Amino acid sequence: MLIGVPKESFPGEQRVALIPASIALLAKVKAEVVVESGAGHAAGFPDAAYQEKGARIVPQRADLFASSDLIVQVRGLGANPEAGRADLPLLRPGQLLIAFFDPLGAPLTVQPLAQRGVTALSMEMMPRITRAQSMDALSSMATVAGYKAVLLAAQASSHMFPMLMTAAGTVAPARVLVIGAGVSGLQAIATAHRLGAVVTAYDVRPAVKEQVQSLGAKFLELPLETAGAEDQGGYAKAMGEAFYARQREMMAKAVAEQDVVICTATVPGKRAPLLVTEEMVKRMAPGSIIVDLAAEGGGNCALTQPNRTINASGVTIMGPVNLAATIPYHASQMYAKNITAFILHLINKEGALQLKPDDEIVAGTLLTRNGEIVHPRVRELLGLPALTASST
Repeated sequence: MLIGVPKESFPGEQRVALIPASIALLAKVKAEVVVESGAGHAAGFPDAAYQEKGARIVPQRADLFASSDLIVQVRGLGANPEAGRADLPLLRPGQLLIAFFDPLGAPLTVQPLAQRGVTALSMEMMPRITRAQSMDALSSMATVAGYKAVLLAAQASSHMFPMLMTAAGTVAPARVLVIGAGVSGLQAIATAHRLGAVVTAYDVRPAVKEQVQSLGAKFLELPLETAGAEDQGGYAKAMGEAFYARQREMMAKAVAEQDVVICTATVPGKRAPLLVTEEMVKRMAPGSIIVDLAAEGGGNCALTQPNRTINASGVTIMGPVNLAATIPYHASQMYAKNITAFILHLINKEGALQLKPDDEIVAGTLLTRNGEIVHPRVRELLGLPALTASST
């Protein structure tokens, strides 16, 4: 099995899919690694580091694709909608691809992969089960994003985060509200608390209250009916507009009291819920900060602009995207561990690939195979009929 690691082509993407430390683990299952020259440079992993661990460096991208049985990337087509198309002619039938593909947000981009006859497995579709925890790249990257969001807020804020006793008197700590207590939200809570802020958090799922409190934050409780707010995988589910309208009404006072609001609420494959209205922004004190991690999905704040920082009514609103790529060394390290664990799950000790259809991990991540889109949720989004057992 020859595994190829191409250089990422998405603008601003500095991560790499495998790091030098991954190579020894893959060698145990007789897998060899070839790396496009410069693939790890932006993340702090030079070509020489890969070569020292036994990888081969390939100067030409086309040669890497032509020789590799398995291509591993951070962003495949869908998650890299423009530059990613340039790789389509390099793909061949039967070749295996593992990457982020954004199949629920951009299902149409799965079709060209099926047409090329490749077998594509999506890291975002990894099921949230115990056996797959070591492969959960979404959670890894959300951890990085939650951490960086707090640093961005602290840098932009007119307030110092910790309480300080100084010769000039006491400096009150910053007040931070984190909306959404998923992985990124929990990391934001932990980071803001470590910096000394007074942290409050809200999530539509009451079950996360204990986790929020364990990190030193206060849980904001709103008297709302939240039954059905969480799916079987632990993700938040989209609620009706009447629910969100009532939620915004009740949250307005809490938002107005904050120096920093960090929004993290997303729903896979759907527009991020609108939680902070323009009117709520106007009620915030001048100098306040909003960091909206849901910017790429439409934003939790009505005024958020993806990949831009704006000022509205004296409030700075930041809409960062792809934050994990701004801490590429550790983000690559985490992603490489996730994808290596996935590869090791798919390859036996003799180096043979095994895609068992009854394996929950394979079934959950498999997008295309034998020229067909096989993932049920993607087929449903594309209006395709369900596949029968014989056709898969």
